[in-house]
Amino acid sequence: MGAEANEGKALEREVDGVAYQRIPIRTHVVMPGEKLEDVVTRYAASEVQEGDLLFITEKIVAIMQGRSYMMSEIQPRPLARFLSKYVTKTAYGIGLGIPETMEFALREVGTLRILFAAAVSAVTKLFGRSGDFYRIAGDKARAIDGPTPGTIPPYNDAVVLGPERPREVAAEVKKLVGCDVAVVDINDLGGNILGSTLDKTAERALLKVLQDNPLGQGHQSTPMGIIRSL
Repeated sequence: MGAEANEGKALEREVDGVAYQRIPIRTHVVMPGEKLEDVVTRYAASEVQEGDLLFITEKIVAIMQGRSYMMSEIQPRPLARFLSKYVTKTAYGIGLGIPETMEFALREVGTLRILFAAAVSAVTKLFGRSGDFYRIAGDKARAIDGPTPGTIPPYNDAVVLGPERPREVAAEVKKLVGCDVAVVDINDLGGNILGSTLDKTAERALLKVLQDNPLGQGHQSTPMGIIRSL
């Protein structure tokens, strides 16, 4: 496979004096009901080399776990409609800023925790501090993706939750490809490692390598990638 960057993204990145390639892997549009091991075997298994790391977006894992929902299927409760009005929206995604995504935050995290996160965030914003809502609500709330125009259909009209058991998923995929694996939630604002076969120090280094979101978050259809040191 020839190494080629996604449009607007750099193929190589240097972190702490080490140069890396971040090689996107293009796939078909993955649908609910497909198996991750089949997709990984088809597109990635023959491409990895010794010493590589395979990173997989949390969205593709969640979709194949049946954790995507069309907007028309979701009936938000009044509390979700109320809370979503106060979520800061960005150019990179709506997060919990619509009733449908907030509804799933309430389901995934629990009403009390979301209310506590909202209350703390409302106070700290008065002092110019941001980010407390997601720090308190946690990774499950942060990983919820809402519909955006730039997303590949049909997921431009769907809510996708975070994946279940991401660390176990990474371990299972490692058995298929023979290299370290990470399930990641990366966007143009930053990201998190949801589960991997790495230790915490290596996960922090991996976040630096992926900081500029080399897979993009639109129509690229590259839900996996390879990190290779040069």
